[in-house]
Amino acid sequence: MLLTLGVVSPASADPPKASKGVEDRTAAQIAALQDIKKSLTAAESKVDSALVVEQRRRANATTFNKLPALQTGVKVHSGNTVEVDIRAFKVTDDLVAAVKAAGGGIRSVSTEGRTVRAQLPLTALTKLSARGDVRRVETAVEYRTYHQKDDRKADPAPSKEDKAREIEARTREALVAPQAVRTGEGDRAHAADTARNDFRVTGTGVKLCALSDGVDSLGLSQAAGELPAGVDVLAGQEGTGNEGTAMLEILHDIAPNASLGFATAVNGDASFADNIRSLRFRLGCDVIVDDILYFNESPFQDGVIAQAVDAVTADGALYFSSAGNDGNVADGTSGHWEGQFVDSGVGVGKFAGTAHDFNPSPDAKQVFNPLSDSSGNVPVTLFWSDPLASSFNDYDLYLANSQGNVVAFSQGVQDGSQDPYERLNTPTTASGLRLAVVKFRGEDKYLALSALGGRFKDSSDGLKKYATPGVTRGHSAAKGAISVAAAPANNPLPFDLEPGDPANPRGPFPNAFDGTQKPERFTSDGPRRVFFAPDGTPSEEVRQKPDLTAADGVQTSVAGFNPFFGTSASAPNAAAIAGLVLSGNPGLSPAEVREALTGTAIDIAEAGVDNRTGAGVVRADLVLGYTGASPQPLAKAVKPTVVNDGDGSQYLKPGTTATVTVPVVNSGDGTAASTSLVLTTPTAGVTIAPRSKYYGNVEVGQTVTNTFKVSVPASASTGSAVRLDARVTFAGSTSPTTSAFTLNVGEPSRETKTFAYTGPVAAIPDNDATGVTVDIPVSGVGRGSRIVFSIDGDTCSSATGATTVGIDHSFVGDLVGTLTSPSGATATVFQRNGSTGNNLCQVVFDDTAAQPFSAVTSNLAPYTGTWRPTTPLGALLAEPVDGTWKFKVVDAAASDRGSIRAVSLKINGYV
Repeated sequence: MLLTLGVVSPASADPPKASKGVEDRTAAQIAALQDIKKSLTAAESKVDSALVVEQRRRANATTFNKLPALQTGVKVHSGNTVEVDIRAFKVTDDLVAAVKAAGGGIRSVSTEGRTVRAQLPLTALTKLSARGDVRRVETAVEYRTYHQKDDRKADPAPSKEDKAREIEARTREALVAPQAVRTGEGDRAHAADTARNDFRVTGTGVKLCALSDGVDSLGLSQAAGELPAGVDVLAGQEGTGNEGTAMLEILHDIAPNASLGFATAVNGDASFADNIRSLRFRLGCDVIVDDILYFNESPFQDGVIAQAVDAVTADGALYFSSAGNDGNVADGTSGHWEGQFVDSGVGVGKFAGTAHDFNPSPDAKQVFNPLSDSSGNVPVTLFWSDPLASSFNDYDLYLANSQGNVVAFSQGVQDGSQDPYERLNTPTTASGLRLAVVKFRGEDKYLALSALGGRFKDSSDGLKKYATPGVTRGHSAAKGAISVAAAPANNPLPFDLEPGDPANPRGPFPNAFDGTQKPERFTSDGPRRVFFAPDGTPSEEVRQKPDLTAADGVQTSVAGFNPFFGTSASAPNAAAIAGLVLSGNPGLSPAEVREALTGTAIDIAEAGVDNRTGAGVVRADLVLGYTGASPQPLAKAVKPTVVNDGDGSQYLKPGTTATVTVPVVNSGDGTAASTSLVLTTPTAGVTIAPRSKYYGNVEVGQTVTNTFKVSVPASASTGSAVRLDARVTFAGSTSPTTSAFTLNVGEPSRETKTFAYTGPVAAIPDNDATGVTVDIPVSGVGRGSRIVFSIDGDTCSSATGATTVGIDHSFVGDLVGTLTSPSGATATVFQRNGSTGNNLCQVVFDDTAAQPFSAVTSNLAPYTGTWRPTTPLGALLAEPVDGTWKFKVVDAAASDRGSIRAVSLKINGYV
């Protein structure tokens, strides 16, 4: 019987084919791998197949005797450790403790995603997988961003230290010799500059947030004037890398007055989903954009990330995501095939199960799909149409070379509780590679095979390529997501995707997009066929993806992203345009914004909505012309001031009346006409007169004040809180706005009480999301009027492991410090500041300090002096301060260590 390589055709055809010996070798190696699969213990069957083989190879070198060219693809770190995702039925403290007890360093914990990501010794994996609360132990699922760059010319990744030094040097340069601010060409190509000028909308009142790898150079971009101060970065979720910074710059270019936020997406799929929800439900983001795909995201069912997308869009957010750079059939750049499994009959007597026949002709068979010689070092995924975590059908994936050697594989066990998913990586040298899908056991299912960033191509020995549309998948294909394809804004992509490819298209800059524009040749195609609802029940549909197209190839100031190509750049351009729409039309629903974007898009590919560019390329001027837009005022009350009518002091006191001045500031794009403020209080016994005041017209950027009389009863205790609720109304869709302020009764005490941590030295675990927490008990204060946090120390030194400092650490820029009050309120004290410097000693964090700690540079180490914290500590004083305070430090990057030694709180009460 003919085996797995070559083409069987009628007698009249005589295609070239490989020798029978190559076929036998391939079959024998697949059989050898299947022998391992058949021998798995119960605990091993719950572990990723590549991890099992790697573990067995290290225990017994003869494991690979029959597999001379095989690579497991497992990245083994020092100490024979690997990074894994532990998928649980339920994440508990007991499970996290068990991971730590097994020698694991915790990278992330997701209760909702039921996943713990950890770095563990290979030998510890089966001990954990044997637990009843563990569903599976997988190689940490990897991801890709959709920055399109020439990996053939990529420089070696700089070390953490070198990268930090470069960013610090460029920041100093930006402060000393400022350069002209760069505006991405997407602003002009989308006619966003025209739209802002014509409609006078700038993003006011809208919060735009990005998820990507990291924001390492956020401070540099802010120092250079490319980004504003006050970017809201989710504490502990700063990430590593700079793609997030580049995306924020694109958002800011098009919607310059929008607020900005960020969280990393690269701590695992479950953590990514958690951060999507946090951006909406904690940071209040109106528009969210990402550029990430996790390789385990199913094409056939919305997984944990897609479900998070739908959750935030159901709450009113808009969500944009990169369609991908994985090619399309129309441009001949696709490495994707999907369709029904066809039993080739090949495999009987050689290996278990049968291989899939890619050739649709009933008169020929082909059980390998050949890859191009440029498809090296790309992830290959296989999915089939079973529900997630419920696959009873067992398919496997094998990669062979032209000599018949199996060079990579994925053959996990699917017996009812696993995902219908296999994944391997192609080797760096890709000549003659071909993929085979083997049904080990079960029914014939619909398959999706994707070489992400690779390409199927006819081989030199007669194998024909088979590619189909639909490579875009995962959360970008969620119902709630707007999936964004790419077209160049200006110059073409400066390299061929593969040798011999046609020229890449050019963009319209300095003109705006029109119907002659061509999409990028790498942009991923749709549609996306889905078989299951999120809960796994059958629910078949075909989703039109991508939804629309936006600009890539745009300038940013971020090193490595100038120009910035890929759907990683196009997605934030589209998201920022949505921000302009919301700025001029507050209250517009996500469905109405989507309708405006797609309804005005310019057709640039096949007539009508197509599977490469969706509805077409978006133009801001056309969208706002469709929705209409008004420059919206945004009038808000800001912090009031107090003058006591009795003694002229600045404080409320029992039994007295004070004059409270409440400013209203208009930070919007239009005049706040007929502005009024209503001031009320829920505090018992406190009265306010009058209840409302008319502020008149408040122009853009203007502050107008009015006064109110606030009377405090004699029974009010010193330090008690008086809450003032300010409601500002004006002519405009953003009206009303509300603000709440807390004023305390009494005069701040001049006595400062100090409360110190008195426990043992607390080691900060390296690169561990759980960090270390120390308790600081506070008593005898009641209400606090002022708070300062101090990292103490007797003798300051930058020596590694210094024992006389407050916090010793050999790379302070790795650290995130948070302070939590007894009421549960949390402030971020420092957030990945300090670069390569060592140690914190006699550092005072005070809201009134002149400089933020984010301004420190490594030459100041050991860090001392008085600095502003990342977020105000005063926000922790809204409730009584007595109780246990918690100071937590997380080391968010690898290879440096340290300890908490001496920290304290300094708190003033009231008299």
